[in-house]
Amino acid sequence: MRLGLQLGYWPAQPPADQAELVTAAEEAGFDAVFTAEAWGSDAYTPLAWWGRQTTRIRLGTSVAQLSARTPTACAMAALTLDHLCGGRHILGLGVSGPQVVEGWYGATFPKPLARTREYVDIVRQVWAREAPVTSKGPHYPLPRTGEGTTGLGKPLKPIVHPLRADIPIMLGAEGPKNVALAAEIGDGWLPIFYSPRLAPMYNEWLDEGFARPTARRSREDFEICATAQIVVTDDRAAVLAAIKPYLALYVGGMGAEAANFHAEMYRRAGYAAVVDEVTRLFRSGRKDDAAQAIPDEMADDMAVVGNIDQVRQQIAAWEKCGVTMMVVRGYGKDHIDEVAELVGSTTRTARSAFSDSIITNSSH
Repeated sequence: MRLGLQLGYWPAQPPADQAELVTAAEEAGFDAVFTAEAWGSDAYTPLAWWGRQTTRIRLGTSVAQLSARTPTACAMAALTLDHLCGGRHILGLGVSGPQVVEGWYGATFPKPLARTREYVDIVRQVWAREAPVTSKGPHYPLPRTGEGTTGLGKPLKPIVHPLRADIPIMLGAEGPKNVALAAEIGDGWLPIFYSPRLAPMYNEWLDEGFARPTARRSREDFEICATAQIVVTDDRAAVLAAIKPYLALYVGGMGAEAANFHAEMYRRAGYAAVVDEVTRLFRSGRKDDAAQAIPDEMADDMAVVGNIDQVRQQIAAWEKCGVTMMVVRGYGKDHIDEVAELVGSTTRTARSAFSDSIITNSSH
């Protein structure tokens, strides 16, 4: 089990503590730091800015939105950053939702799976630099021809030779088809909401992707970098109460009411009635009531909250389910150090127990 730091996207003002958090994460042995974007700050500028002070930690987007950049523009940003950081970039991609895609970017949302497949293919062509980049479309035709064009476009290769021809691509996905696609064409999966309780369901979706003839990887070399709130506390109720407004926003208010993929994830987790009530309250302006409508078990289901022993048990459960990295929010250097020690000691204990089991079984 490894650790990632999630810086996320900016609120109303740029956060003042991100330099300290990135430094603390690298010093504590975190494997990666991630940035995100919605409709404010972009993912790449903060990642490059804070990443310049690092030497080891991987630098990832979680996620960069497909509609924010054409595939070739995204490939350019990725190959540039990968050169600047010495081959430590991870490209995390997500389709976002129709409210953002059509309302903010002025693009079209339908066919997200087909768009993702085509987008990733073009990005990889750029990095491979084996031939001029072409695509038959229909979503990103290269070169573009036909009505409204000059007819002068020509296939091109990037001027800059990429440092790596195969920068890892991970997909932020929540639905069954999207997760299966991540397993088929990606190097990893970036679930924003993950619960060990639902691991059998996730594994079915992943296995569908791994079983496809075009699958790039198997479960053995595929990364699952799951977002996790890890908080050690003796007052679980207070921490869960603090999580609920964030959860109410994503479940009740994020995206369009008829197309909220976060809400659908929680419906699949068995909270359909709660999702309906939270959505009704949040979209009628009663945000505090929406947060209070979330039961403790729903807030706790996809978080790791409790005393030291409880947290250690939960971390071990996430690892047992196949999570390779827990991507956590950092609440200061002390919190980052605490999480690093907990995850390190838990995985060391688990591996020791596994080794002892092997030795015991071998002796028979």
